[in-house]
Amino acid sequence: MAFQPSQGDGSAGRWNRGSGKADFNAKRKKKVAEIHQALNSDPTDVAALRRMAISEGGLLTDEIRCQVWPKLLNVNTSEPPPVSRKDLRQLSKDYQQVLLDVRRSLRRFPPGMPDEQREGLQEELIDIILLILDRNPQLHYYQGYHDIVVTFLLVVGERLATSLVEKLSTHHLRDFMDPTMDNTKHILNYLMPIIDQVNPELHDFMQSAEVGTIFALSWLITWFGHVLSDFRHVVRLYDFFLACHPLMPIYFAAVIVLYREQEVLDCDCDMASVHHLLSQIPQDLPYETLISRAGDLFVQFPPSELAREAAAQQEAERTAASTFKDFELASAQQRPDMVLRQRFRGLLRPETRTKDVLTKPRTNRFVKLAVMGLTVALGAAALAVVKSALEWAPKFQLQLFP
Repeated sequence: MAFQPSQGDGSAGRWNRGSGKADFNAKRKKKVAEIHQALNSDPTDVAALRRMAISEGGLLTDEIRCQVWPKLLNVNTSEPPPVSRKDLRQLSKDYQQVLLDVRRSLRRFPPGMPDEQREGLQEELIDIILLILDRNPQLHYYQGYHDIVVTFLLVVGERLATSLVEKLSTHHLRDFMDPTMDNTKHILNYLMPIIDQVNPELHDFMQSAEVGTIFALSWLITWFGHVLSDFRHVVRLYDFFLACHPLMPIYFAAVIVLYREQEVLDCDCDMASVHHLLSQIPQDLPYETLISRAGDLFVQFPPSELAREAAAQQEAERTAASTFKDFELASAQQRPDMVLRQRFRGLLRPETRTKDVLTKPRTNRFVKLAVMGLTVALGAAALAVVKSALEWAPKFQLQLFP
């Protein structure tokens, strides 16, 4: 049975402060109604559900996530769940490592949860992981995988978590589950080109410090589940990532680094100092603003335009980015990156569309002006998703990058 750790989102307090309580409740109620309308459409309006998951507040409650997450992953909840073999723990080569990782995962469970309940969930967590690996021998367990699985377990329960994580593992997470880390490193290689497009000064500083990208590894392979202490923030990001392209987590990682520009530049320009700073992710990030910004950057600088810079080795036979095309065709739903592209195109003026927005000045002053200009235009573009579906108009922080 799913544990319901929260019925709200970490951004709820900000909405409440920015408007009256009655206004906040009305907007929330309207979004819930829109979500249920999309769920009850025949066929289900998955494109609308994607917009809801991306827009401010995400899917709002775990009860709604239980209904929407399967739709985003094209999982048929009416089918019986996979059945585990009784001797799986004895036969699995990964059992001992999984057991160690799960035993160390105490902080991933809500504070105050009775020991008996937590221990029961840990046993379910082990069973889910071993069953998925047994059914998909091409997948290889990695440390951090359990951080993703436990999030699904706490939200939707063992039965549904098994089906959802299995689909996720063969698509979005596929690169991380190869026998080597080559494809994972390839995805990490997108981080610096994204930063370079937005803030060349920051990029050059990090290159001079030779910090690399290893600080973002745990962010990427756990979808930030391992590094965020507030479960509300974790599930909000999962709403966003499930509704988007598999490479969206690396764009979100880039946005975090860009948001911390001044902290980084104030560091000593050496690997140890910069790595130490970036590996300690703040817990009070403006998540909704960063989510909107990550979506904007994906539209401006799609993976196809960054691939030349990011490619460090030959692409594997089956990667998450490539299998995503198979996945979207199988689900016969609107491409999640098109949701982002439509909101971008809808708000750019015709004359703006003809300009080369990718041109990046090399001086800090012009970079800041360009970023602020894009933040204004694309922040409004990001809100188009909300306006079209819910007519929400949350305030956008214009000075996202100080």
